[in-house]
Amino acid sequence: MPADGEDFPESKRTKMASALDQLKSYTTVVADTGDINAIAKFLPQDATTNPSLLLAAAKLPEYDGLIQEAINYGKAQSNDLKEQVTAAMDKLFVIFGRKILDIVPGRVSTEVDARLSFDADAAVKKAKKFIELYEKDGISRERILIKLSTTWEGVQAAKILEAEGIHCNMTLLFSFAQAVACAEGGVTLISPFVGRIFDWYVKSTGQKEYGLLEDPGVKSVSKIYNYYKRFGYKTVVMGASFRNTNQIKALAGCDLLTISPKLLEQLQNDSSTIEQQVSEKNAQTMDLTQIHLDEASFRYLHNEDAMAVEKLAEGIRKFAEDAVKLENMLKERIMQ
Repeated sequence: MPADGEDFPESKRTKMASALDQLKSYTTVVADTGDINAIAKFLPQDATTNPSLLLAAAKLPEYDGLIQEAINYGKAQSNDLKEQVTAAMDKLFVIFGRKILDIVPGRVSTEVDARLSFDADAAVKKAKKFIELYEKDGISRERILIKLSTTWEGVQAAKILEAEGIHCNMTLLFSFAQAVACAEGGVTLISPFVGRIFDWYVKSTGQKEYGLLEDPGVKSVSKIYNYYKRFGYKTVVMGASFRNTNQIKALAGCDLLTISPKLLEQLQNDSSTIEQQVSEKNAQTMDLTQIHLDEASFRYLHNEDAMAVEKLAEGIRKFAEDAVKLENMLKERIMQ
């Protein structure tokens, strides 16, 4: 044992640290959940939400008071039921975001309805409504990331919002074309989906096991990260949608990683050594070719990636479905 006041050698300190603590030394860790209690437990820098996560959280009895707050707000805005539901839904996203920001020191991502994925003007209007509600609660737009589906229209909406100081997080991102469009659009952050890419390859090839750096989702995010760093894009990369901790470990060094409570727990209980796998320094030495995309070339290049086409469409449908379920839950409560 070292004497009082003497530090452990770096190697011993690393071995004693959990995998989660080690990961935090390379990467900003973000909680991928709407469960406020889980966020408080793991103390991430940021947190992300979406309709599916909020639907799950809204079913928990401990959040009933937040649901009621949103309903009361909706009722106060209009006598029309449809307008009440819309207002309550918007407020619910902001209420959860506000509570999360009481815990995390950084930012929360709040998602625009996936049903607006192909309507840039409507997406911009919804995003501005969220910002208005946050600012009325005394929360600066600097602490908010507006999540948008990475369609061509979503990227155009993000460009408009970014120009007005509203920062965006592009979600449902599966293809290199999507990543390039986001970088050229000057968006703040992208969330490429590691696990959903992995799911597609498992289903289409039957291969269920991959080496640490051979996982198709990991390879996709590593390629995007290296491209961004090689050509100096300011957009940051937040790997998302993980199926196991190996996928997370394989992206140690990525700008941010958003991780579910289940996997955060596993990393916290894991004492194995984490090594940095991606870095800006290594990316700068790579022989890569820069490309530029207009709408036509974006659509064609994205269309060439069957996995990305299928997963983007599926993701939009799933988020839209859960948004409808959440609306129906609020509608039933309003009508009681």
